[in-house]
Amino acid sequence: MIVGVPCEIKSDEYRVAMLPVGVDLLVQSGHKVLVERGAGEGSGYRDEQYTAVGATLVDEPGKLFEQAEMIVKVKEPIGREIGMLRRGQIVFTYFHFAADRALTEACLKAGITAVAYETLTDPVAGGLPLLTPMSEVAGRMSIQEGAKYLEKPMEGRGILLGGVTGVEPGNVLILGAGIVGTNAARMAAGLGAHVVVMDINLERLRHLDAVMPPNVHTVYSDPHAIAEHATQADLVIGAVLIPGGRTPVLLKKDMLKHMKSGAVIVDVGVDQGGCMETTKPTTHQEPTYMVDGVVHYCVTNMPGAVGRTSTQALCHATQSYAIRLANVGVEKLVAGDAAFESALNMKDGRLTNAAVGGAHGISTG
Repeated sequence: MIVGVPCEIKSDEYRVAMLPVGVDLLVQSGHKVLVERGAGEGSGYRDEQYTAVGATLVDEPGKLFEQAEMIVKVKEPIGREIGMLRRGQIVFTYFHFAADRALTEACLKAGITAVAYETLTDPVAGGLPLLTPMSEVAGRMSIQEGAKYLEKPMEGRGILLGGVTGVEPGNVLILGAGIVGTNAARMAAGLGAHVVVMDINLERLRHLDAVMPPNVHTVYSDPHAIAEHATQADLVIGAVLIPGGRTPVLLKKDMLKHMKSGAVIVDVGVDQGGCMETTKPTTHQEPTYMVDGVVHYCVTNMPGAVGRTSTQALCHATQSYAIRLANVGVEKLVAGDAAFESALNMKDGRLTNAAVGGAHGISTG
Protein backbone atom coordinates (compact mmCIF):
# COMPACT_ATOMS: atom_id res chain seq x y z
CA MET A 1 0.00 0.00 0.00
CA ILE A 2 1.09 3.59 -0.59
CA VAL A 3 0.83 5.52 2.68
CA GLY A 4 0.96 9.32 2.77
CA VAL A 5 1.98 11.52 5.71
CA PRO A 6 1.22 15.19 4.90
CA CYS A 7 2.11 18.38 6.74
CA GLU A 8 -0.62 19.50 9.11
CA ILE A 9 -2.08 22.83 8.01
CA LYS A 10 -4.35 23.68 10.94
CA SER A 11 -3.40 26.91 12.70
CA ASP A 12 -0.40 26.41 15.02
CA GLU A 13 -0.40 22.65 14.56
CA TYR A 14 3.11 21.29 15.10
CA ARG A 15 2.42 17.56 15.35
CA VAL A 16 3.17 14.97 12.70
CA ALA A 17 1.21 11.74 12.24
CA MET A 18 4.15 9.33 12.08
CA LEU A 19 7.58 9.04 13.67
CA PRO A 20 10.56 7.84 11.61
CA VAL A 21 10.35 4.47 13.36
CA GLY A 22 6.76 4.05 12.16
CA VAL A 23 7.85 4.77 8.60
CA ASP A 24 10.68 2.25 9.03
CA LEU A 25 8.24 -0.47 10.15
CA LEU A 26 5.87 0.24 7.26
CA VAL A 27 8.70 0.10 4.72
CA GLN A 28 9.96 -3.16 6.24
CA SER A 29 6.42 -4.54 5.79
CA GLY A 30 6.61 -3.81 2.07
CA HIS A 31 4.72 -0.52 1.89
CA LYS A 32 5.74 2.72 0.21
CA VAL A 33 5.61 5.77 2.47
CA LEU A 34 5.31 9.31 1.11
CA VAL A 35 6.19 12.09 3.55
CA GLU A 36 5.58 15.72 2.67
CA ARG A 37 8.77 17.71 2.99
CA GLY A 38 8.93 19.45 6.37
CA ALA A 39 6.10 17.42 7.91
CA GLY A 40 8.11 16.56 11.02
CA GLU A 41 9.90 19.87 11.59
CA GLY A 42 7.40 21.23 14.11
CA SER A 43 8.00 18.19 16.29
CA GLY A 44 11.76 18.20 15.84
CA TYR A 45 12.03 15.44 13.21
CA ARG A 46 14.11 16.27 10.13
CA ASP A 47 13.42 15.14 6.57
CA GLU A 48 16.72 13.21 6.59
CA GLN A 49 15.45 11.06 9.45
CA TYR A 50 12.54 9.95 7.28
CA THR A 51 14.56 9.36 4.12
CA ALA A 52 17.10 7.37 6.15
CA VAL A 53 14.41 4.75 6.86
CA GLY A 54 13.10 4.60 3.31
CA ALA A 55 10.49 7.37 3.05
CA THR A 56 10.01 9.21 -0.23
CA LEU A 57 9.82 12.98 0.23
CA VAL A 58 7.10 14.81 -1.69
CA ASP A 59 7.21 18.58 -2.22
CA GLU A 60 3.56 19.20 -3.05
CA PRO A 61 0.64 17.97 -0.92
CA GLY A 62 -1.48 17.51 -4.06
CA LYS A 63 0.89 14.85 -5.36
CA LEU A 64 0.94 13.10 -2.00
CA PHE A 65 -2.87 12.96 -1.77
CA GLU A 66 -3.11 11.89 -5.40
CA GLN A 67 -0.77 8.93 -5.00
CA ALA A 68 -1.52 7.75 -1.46
CA GLU A 69 -4.03 4.97 -0.92
CA MET A 70 -4.02 5.70 2.81
CA ILE A 71 -3.50 9.10 4.41
CA VAL A 72 -2.32 9.18 8.03
CA LYS A 73 -2.89 12.58 9.68
CA VAL A 74 -3.27 14.17 13.08
CA LYS A 75 -6.17 16.58 12.58
CA GLU A 76 -9.25 16.51 10.37
CA PRO A 77 -8.91 17.51 6.70
CA ILE A 78 -9.47 21.25 6.27
CA GLY A 79 -9.34 23.86 3.52
CA ARG A 80 -7.58 22.68 0.37
CA GLU A 81 -7.19 19.16 1.80
CA ILE A 82 -10.92 18.49 1.37
CA GLY A 83 -10.67 18.92 -2.39
CA MET A 84 -7.73 16.53 -2.57
CA LEU A 85 -9.60 13.60 -1.04
CA ARG A 86 -10.90 10.91 -3.38
CA ARG A 87 -13.36 8.02 -3.31
CA GLY A 88 -12.03 4.85 -1.71
CA GLN A 89 -9.07 6.57 -0.07
CA ILE A 90 -8.48 5.58 3.56
CA VAL A 91 -7.98 8.51 5.92
CA PHE A 92 -6.78 7.64 9.43
CA THR A 93 -6.91 10.67 11.74
CA TYR A 94 -8.93 12.59 14.32
CA PHE A 95 -12.18 13.69 12.66
CA HIS A 96 -14.61 14.72 15.45
CA PHE A 97 -17.46 14.63 12.92
CA ALA A 98 -20.20 15.12 15.52
CA ALA A 99 -19.22 18.77 16.04
CA ASP A 100 -18.86 19.63 12.34
CA ARG A 101 -21.68 18.94 9.92
CA ALA A 102 -19.90 20.66 7.03
CA LEU A 103 -16.86 18.38 7.42
CA THR A 104 -19.11 15.33 7.68
CA GLU A 105 -20.97 16.19 4.49
CA ALA A 106 -17.75 17.05 2.62
CA CYS A 107 -16.11 13.73 3.52
CA LEU A 108 -19.28 11.81 2.62
CA LYS A 109 -19.34 13.57 -0.75
CA ALA A 110 -15.66 12.73 -1.30
CA GLY A 111 -16.44 9.05 -0.68
CA ILE A 112 -13.46 8.42 1.60
CA THR A 113 -13.13 5.62 4.11
CA ALA A 114 -12.85 7.55 7.38
CA VAL A 115 -11.15 5.67 10.21
CA ALA A 116 -11.30 7.92 13.26
CA TYR A 117 -8.80 7.87 16.10
CA GLU A 118 -11.37 9.23 18.56
CA THR A 119 -13.88 6.37 18.23
CA LEU A 120 -11.46 3.43 18.11
CA THR A 121 -12.32 1.36 21.18
CA ASP A 122 -10.23 -1.31 22.91
CA PRO A 123 -12.63 -4.30 23.11
CA VAL A 124 -10.61 -5.95 25.89
CA ALA A 125 -9.41 -3.16 28.16
CA GLY A 126 -12.15 -0.72 27.18
CA GLY A 127 -11.54 2.97 26.70
CA LEU A 128 -10.35 4.93 23.68
CA PRO A 129 -6.65 4.12 23.25
CA LEU A 130 -5.98 6.66 20.48
CA LEU A 131 -7.78 9.48 22.26
CA THR A 132 -6.23 8.77 25.66
CA PRO A 133 -2.71 10.18 25.05
CA MET A 134 -4.04 13.50 23.72
CA SER A 135 -6.58 13.61 26.54
CA GLU A 136 -3.70 13.27 28.98
CA VAL A 137 -1.86 16.15 27.30
CA ALA A 138 -4.96 18.35 27.03
CA GLY A 139 -5.97 17.68 30.65
CA ARG A 140 -2.58 18.77 31.94
CA MET A 141 -2.41 21.73 29.55
CA SER A 142 -5.87 22.91 30.62
CA ILE A 143 -4.54 23.82 34.05
CA GLN A 144 -1.35 25.30 32.65
CA GLU A 145 -3.33 27.52 30.26
CA GLY A 146 -6.07 28.26 32.78
CA ALA A 147 -3.52 29.41 35.34
CA LYS A 148 -1.94 31.72 32.75
CA TYR A 149 -5.24 33.31 31.74
CA LEU A 150 -6.18 33.92 35.36
CA GLU A 151 -3.38 36.50 35.38
CA LYS A 152 -4.62 40.09 35.27
CA PRO A 153 -2.75 41.07 32.07
CA MET A 154 -4.64 38.23 30.35
CA GLU A 155 -7.98 39.70 31.59
CA GLY A 156 -8.28 37.12 34.36
CA ARG A 157 -9.01 37.68 38.05
CA GLY A 158 -5.37 38.06 39.05
CA ILE A 159 -5.42 34.75 40.90
CA LEU A 160 -2.44 32.51 41.70
CA LEU A 161 -4.00 29.06 41.76
CA GLY A 162 -1.89 27.76 44.64
CA GLY A 163 -2.17 30.89 46.75
CA VAL A 164 0.63 31.73 49.21
CA THR A 165 1.04 31.79 52.98
CA GLY A 166 -1.96 33.53 54.48
CA VAL A 167 -3.84 33.69 51.16
CA GLU A 168 -6.40 31.10 50.09
CA PRO A 169 -5.71 29.10 46.91
CA GLY A 170 -7.87 29.39 43.82
CA ASN A 171 -10.94 27.22 43.22
CA VAL A 172 -10.94 24.85 40.25
CA LEU A 173 -14.10 23.12 39.02
CA ILE A 174 -13.61 20.17 36.65
CA LEU A 175 -16.65 18.84 34.78
CA GLY A 176 -15.89 15.23 33.96
CA ALA A 177 -13.77 12.63 35.73
CA GLY A 178 -12.37 10.78 32.73
CA ILE A 179 -8.83 10.97 31.37
CA VAL A 180 -8.92 14.74 30.80
CA GLY A 181 -10.52 15.45 34.16
CA THR A 182 -8.20 13.17 36.09
CA ASN A 183 -5.08 14.72 34.57
CA ALA A 184 -6.44 18.22 35.12
CA ALA A 185 -7.20 17.41 38.75
CA ARG A 186 -3.74 16.01 39.32
CA MET A 187 -2.10 19.13 37.87
CA ALA A 188 -4.35 21.55 39.75
CA ALA A 189 -3.82 19.66 42.98
CA GLY A 190 -0.06 19.77 42.48
CA LEU A 191 -0.23 23.55 42.22
CA GLY A 192 -2.07 23.65 45.53
CA ALA A 193 -5.51 24.71 44.27
CA HIS A 194 -8.81 23.72 45.85
CA VAL A 195 -10.23 21.25 43.31
CA VAL A 196 -13.76 19.92 42.79
CA VAL A 197 -14.31 17.15 40.21
CA MET A 198 -17.86 16.42 39.08
CA ASP A 199 -19.21 13.39 37.22
CA ILE A 200 -22.31 11.18 37.07
CA ASN A 201 -20.21 7.99 37.35
CA LEU A 202 -20.06 7.22 41.06
CA GLU A 203 -17.53 4.44 40.62
CA ARG A 204 -15.19 6.85 38.88
CA LEU A 205 -15.64 9.38 41.67
CA ARG A 206 -14.91 6.70 44.27
CA HIS A 207 -11.70 5.86 42.43
CA LEU A 208 -10.59 9.50 42.44
CA ASP A 209 -11.45 9.79 46.13
CA ALA A 210 -9.10 6.91 46.78
CA VAL A 211 -6.13 8.10 44.72
CA MET A 212 -6.21 11.90 44.77
CA PRO A 213 -4.63 14.16 47.41
CA PRO A 214 -6.81 15.80 50.09
CA ASN A 215 -7.26 19.06 48.17
CA VAL A 216 -9.29 17.23 45.51
CA HIS A 217 -12.99 16.71 46.29
CA THR A 218 -15.57 14.78 44.28
CA VAL A 219 -19.18 15.88 43.79
CA TYR A 220 -21.99 14.13 41.92
CA SER A 221 -22.86 16.13 38.82
CA ASP A 222 -26.36 17.57 38.50
CA PRO A 223 -27.61 20.96 37.26
CA HIS A 224 -27.98 22.43 40.77
CA ALA A 225 -24.52 21.30 41.90
CA ILE A 226 -22.92 22.61 38.69
CA ALA A 227 -24.58 26.01 39.14
CA GLU A 228 -23.51 26.22 42.79
CA HIS A 229 -19.87 25.30 42.22
CA ALA A 230 -19.53 27.36 39.03
CA THR A 231 -20.28 30.53 40.98
CA GLN A 232 -17.44 29.71 43.40
CA ALA A 233 -14.89 28.72 40.74
CA ASP A 234 -11.96 30.78 39.54
CA LEU A 235 -11.23 28.22 36.81
CA VAL A 236 -13.71 25.82 35.16
CA ILE A 237 -12.44 22.93 33.04
CA GLY A 238 -14.79 21.27 30.54
CA ALA A 239 -13.66 17.64 30.42
CA VAL A 240 -16.77 15.81 29.20
CA LEU A 241 -16.76 13.27 26.37
CA ILE A 242 -19.44 11.25 24.59
CA PRO A 243 -17.45 8.92 22.27
CA GLY A 244 -18.17 9.99 18.71
CA GLY A 245 -21.13 12.12 19.77
CA ARG A 246 -21.91 15.76 20.56
CA THR A 247 -20.77 16.80 24.04
CA PRO A 248 -23.73 17.61 26.31
CA VAL A 249 -24.07 21.25 27.36
CA LEU A 250 -23.68 21.45 31.15
CA LEU A 251 -22.97 25.13 31.77
CA LYS A 252 -25.66 27.42 30.33
CA LYS A 253 -25.03 30.98 29.22
CA ASP A 254 -27.28 32.44 31.92
CA MET A 255 -24.98 30.92 34.58
CA LEU A 256 -22.08 33.12 33.48
CA LYS A 257 -23.56 36.29 34.96
CA HIS A 258 -23.38 34.61 38.38
CA MET A 259 -19.72 33.63 38.00
CA LYS A 260 -16.81 35.71 39.26
CA SER A 261 -15.65 38.51 36.97
CA GLY A 262 -12.38 37.40 35.37
CA ALA A 263 -12.99 33.71 35.98
CA VAL A 264 -11.64 31.43 33.25
CA ILE A 265 -13.30 28.60 31.33
CA VAL A 266 -11.14 26.07 29.47
CA ASP A 267 -13.36 23.76 27.41
CA VAL A 268 -11.24 20.80 26.36
CA GLY A 269 -14.28 19.19 24.68
CA VAL A 270 -14.55 21.94 22.06
CA ASP A 271 -13.67 19.43 19.29
CA GLN A 272 -16.93 17.64 20.06
CA GLY A 273 -18.93 20.84 20.48
CA GLY A 274 -18.00 21.66 24.09
CA CYS A 275 -19.92 21.39 27.35
CA MET A 276 -20.45 25.15 27.77
CA GLU A 277 -23.27 26.83 25.86
CA THR A 278 -20.93 29.73 25.10
CA THR A 279 -18.11 27.56 23.69
CA LYS A 280 -16.86 28.35 20.20
CA PRO A 281 -13.63 27.14 18.56
CA THR A 282 -10.51 29.29 18.90
CA THR A 283 -6.87 29.03 17.80
CA HIS A 284 -3.50 29.38 19.48
CA GLN A 285 -3.12 32.73 17.71
CA GLU A 286 -6.39 34.03 19.19
CA PRO A 287 -7.09 31.60 22.03
CA THR A 288 -9.58 33.51 24.16
CA TYR A 289 -12.72 35.63 24.11
CA MET A 290 -14.94 37.16 26.79
CA VAL A 291 -18.58 36.46 27.56
CA ASP A 292 -20.22 38.26 30.50
CA GLY A 293 -16.82 38.99 32.03
CA VAL A 294 -15.68 35.34 31.88
CA VAL A 295 -12.56 34.44 29.87
CA HIS A 296 -13.13 31.51 27.49
CA TYR A 297 -10.17 29.43 26.23
CA CYS A 298 -11.45 26.98 23.59
CA VAL A 299 -8.50 26.05 21.37
CA THR A 300 -9.38 23.05 19.21
CA ASN A 301 -5.87 21.62 18.98
CA MET A 302 -4.43 22.31 22.43
CA PRO A 303 -1.85 19.47 22.28
CA GLY A 304 -0.49 20.90 19.01
CA ALA A 305 1.30 23.61 20.99
CA VAL A 306 3.55 21.01 22.62
CA GLY A 307 4.24 19.28 19.35
CA ARG A 308 7.14 17.05 20.30
CA THR A 309 5.55 15.63 23.44
CA SER A 310 2.20 15.23 21.70
CA THR A 311 3.63 13.63 18.56
CA GLN A 312 5.53 11.05 20.56
CA ALA A 313 2.53 10.26 22.77
CA LEU A 314 0.14 10.04 19.82
CA CYS A 315 2.37 7.97 17.55
CA HIS A 316 3.18 5.49 20.30
CA ALA A 317 -0.55 4.79 20.39
CA THR A 318 -1.44 4.96 16.67
CA GLN A 319 1.63 3.29 15.13
CA SER A 320 0.59 -0.34 15.52
CA TYR A 321 -2.94 0.38 14.28
CA ALA A 322 -1.65 2.22 11.20
CA ILE A 323 0.63 -0.69 10.35
CA ARG A 324 -2.18 -3.23 10.74
CA LEU A 325 -4.45 -1.08 8.60
CA ALA A 326 -1.85 -0.97 5.84
CA ASN A 327 -1.03 -4.67 6.13
CA VAL A 328 -4.57 -6.06 6.22
CA GLY A 329 -6.86 -3.40 4.75
CA VAL A 330 -10.12 -1.94 6.01
CA GLU A 331 -12.49 -4.70 4.89
CA LYS A 332 -10.76 -7.55 6.71
CA LEU A 333 -9.96 -5.50 9.80
CA VAL A 334 -13.51 -4.23 10.27
CA ALA A 335 -14.90 -7.74 9.73
CA GLY A 336 -12.61 -9.33 12.30
CA ASP A 337 -11.60 -6.61 14.74
CA ALA A 338 -14.05 -4.81 17.03
CA ALA A 339 -11.60 -1.95 17.56
CA PHE A 340 -11.56 -1.05 13.87
CA GLU A 341 -15.29 -1.61 13.55
CA SER A 342 -15.79 1.14 16.14
CA ALA A 343 -13.23 3.37 14.39
CA LEU A 344 -14.92 3.18 10.97
CA ASN A 345 -17.04 6.34 10.69
CA MET A 346 -17.83 6.30 6.96
CA LYS A 347 -17.16 4.22 3.88
CA ASP A 348 -17.83 4.85 0.19
CA GLY A 349 -20.08 7.83 0.84
CA ARG A 350 -22.05 6.12 3.62
CA LEU A 351 -22.02 7.14 7.27
CA THR A 352 -21.43 4.15 9.56
CA ASN A 353 -21.19 5.76 13.02
CA ALA A 354 -24.56 6.03 14.79
CA ALA A 355 -23.43 8.74 17.22
CA VAL A 356 -22.33 11.00 14.37
CA GLY A 357 -25.55 10.27 12.49
CA GLY A 358 -27.57 11.15 15.57
CA ALA A 359 -25.71 14.45 16.00
CA HIS A 360 -26.61 15.55 12.46
CA GLY A 361 -29.81 13.65 11.72
CA ILE A 362 -28.10 11.62 9.01
CA SER A 363 -29.03 7.97 8.57
CA THR A 364 -26.32 5.31 8.82
CA GLY A 365 -25.96 2.15 6.84
